[in-house]
Amino acid sequence: MKKMTIKKLFLGVLCYGLAYTSFAQESPKEEDYFKITRVPTPEGLLLEVGGLTMLPNGNLGISTRRGDVFVVENPTSTRPYFKKFASGLHEALGLHYEDGAFYAVQRGELTKMVDFNGDGVADLYETVASWPLSAHYHEYSFGPKIAKDGSFVVTTNLAFGNQEWWRGESRVPFRGWTLKVHRDGTLEPYASGMRSPAGVGVINGDIFYTENQGDYQGSGGLWHLEKGDFSGHPAGLRWSGLPNSPINITSEQFDQVVDPQNVKDENGRFIKPENVVDDNYVTLYEAKKSLPAIKLPAIWFPYGVQGISTSEPIVIPDGFLGPFAGQILVGDQGQSKIMRVVLEKVKGEYQGASIDFRNGFQSGVLRMVFADDQSMFVGETNRGWGSAGDANEGLQRLVWNRELPFEMRTVKAKVDGFEIEFTKPVNKESAEDLSSYMVDSYTYKYHPVYGSPPVRNMEHEILGVEVSEDGMKVRIAVKDLKQYHVHKISLPGIREASQSHELIHPDAYYTLNNIPDGTKMYINPKPVPVVEEKPNTKPNAEKVIASNAIPSEAEIKTLLAKNTCIACHAPNKKVVGPGFNEIAKRKYSPEKIVELIYNPKPENWPEYATPMAPMPQIKREDALKIARWINSLDN
Repeated sequence: MKKMTIKKLFLGVLCYGLAYTSFAQESPKEEDYFKITRVPTPEGLLLEVGGLTMLPNGNLGISTRRGDVFVVENPTSTRPYFKKFASGLHEALGLHYEDGAFYAVQRGELTKMVDFNGDGVADLYETVASWPLSAHYHEYSFGPKIAKDGSFVVTTNLAFGNQEWWRGESRVPFRGWTLKVHRDGTLEPYASGMRSPAGVGVINGDIFYTENQGDYQGSGGLWHLEKGDFSGHPAGLRWSGLPNSPINITSEQFDQVVDPQNVKDENGRFIKPENVVDDNYVTLYEAKKSLPAIKLPAIWFPYGVQGISTSEPIVIPDGFLGPFAGQILVGDQGQSKIMRVVLEKVKGEYQGASIDFRNGFQSGVLRMVFADDQSMFVGETNRGWGSAGDANEGLQRLVWNRELPFEMRTVKAKVDGFEIEFTKPVNKESAEDLSSYMVDSYTYKYHPVYGSPPVRNMEHEILGVEVSEDGMKVRIAVKDLKQYHVHKISLPGIREASQSHELIHPDAYYTLNNIPDGTKMYINPKPVPVVEEKPNTKPNAEKVIASNAIPSEAEIKTLLAKNTCIACHAPNKKVVGPGFNEIAKRKYSPEKIVELIYNPKPENWPEYATPMAPMPQIKREDALKIARWINSLDN
């Protein structure tokens, strides 16, 4: 009976995806500070939110995938009033308001809408600018955001192939591009390399966008764009030769650097590229050596943890959310969550850390906007896209209780490691213990396969630590920092000074495009320990029994967290992928499960919109333990 109680507790914790190294129930969680509330909507209204904007009078503007625009009066009250302002738009995935007019991006145009007679309904629908469509379902467009020169910024999606259904295609000009739309309606091609650029943002005057994982995109990311940049997907290069293009790479030049893998079978049908564990691949930064116009992402969001379908980036306004003001929030549509991004410029390029902020939204997070009361509206949808939240749509509010959570406030790169600032003083004994820190790193393949497993994985020794006098900062020296890698910085042993609480989010993912100059930390030399070797006296039979044993609850919790399994799977319910109990019902052998971990077969689970990325970086011993535990759930 006692064992059953512990098991239920353990499975319940996993369902919420808490990747901590111990239960530590006394430590607060993110929901203790940031409450998700539902915005009451009219009965029967399916609000698949595509765009959000605040009006000067405090009303909320909403555009939807179903082509409507609503104005919501008193949106933060318990009885908001919804008024339909416009209808008949074509999948309006962005909304902006200024000087009495709404501007919405449809699939093929930027549209201005004005209410002249004051009855709350649009009287004028005016095309500001338009761009071509091929009528493929995936040709979404996103925006607008306002650049510092006053122009509108728009991003456009690719279509996908007919026979090569997995490959992004730019069938008409400037699909897979970032465009500026000037006030006179002139289109200015600005950058290319986009695949599914769901979130465009203007941050401190600079243009950014978020990208979804997919072909040529190892994971989701946040890019800073300047005119002429190429962010990675080659389909839009088809139009690089047009007179007004700022891109100087041709498709042929690209294919000489990155193999497109256009391979046919004996029947003349194209073969879908798959991840090969030991193939001869290149990375994005290696391709940049031959194609200098390639722009590296400022942030890689780790695939399966944060970076499935990254969406809108927004800046936290001054005076909002306490210590996090000025930082960036980025939604993830697939994970139904929000991440917090801390950016810095090193040697003229943006880079920085992403940290989880709030999980648990009812559908896919696509749009966000702050209200005057410092709460944040979150617009959600998942139709055709899939999400961890199982509702098809949603409009929710995130409300901060004004209490200070114990978090990493900032993470900054140093010449020999990282400096971490906290929101509260840390317990110095825990902070001075090198075992409180773990750092490993990896990068992604740059290839036409859908997503990429982490590759070139490294574990980095912690050489030393310095704790500030006030306990608000630590600096860690890390052996062999790796430029262009994502460094996962884990602080499982750090405790808050007054109450010994754990960090709410103990992991930060720092994308290290450049290692800064500076003075290295002084490291005290370590004495060399004398280790006395002991003979192995355990019988071989015990080894065999241990190798086939089902992992303990504590061990499997650590394995699932360490290998990011719980980012997409829960024991007994659908998340981004099937529940572990559903996998157990397939009665695969442990060896078959390991094979599918390394090379997933999305066709085995056609009801899930997001295919699993290959995970060959998981040690075979760990993968077998996970497989045996999964199969035990069928009993």
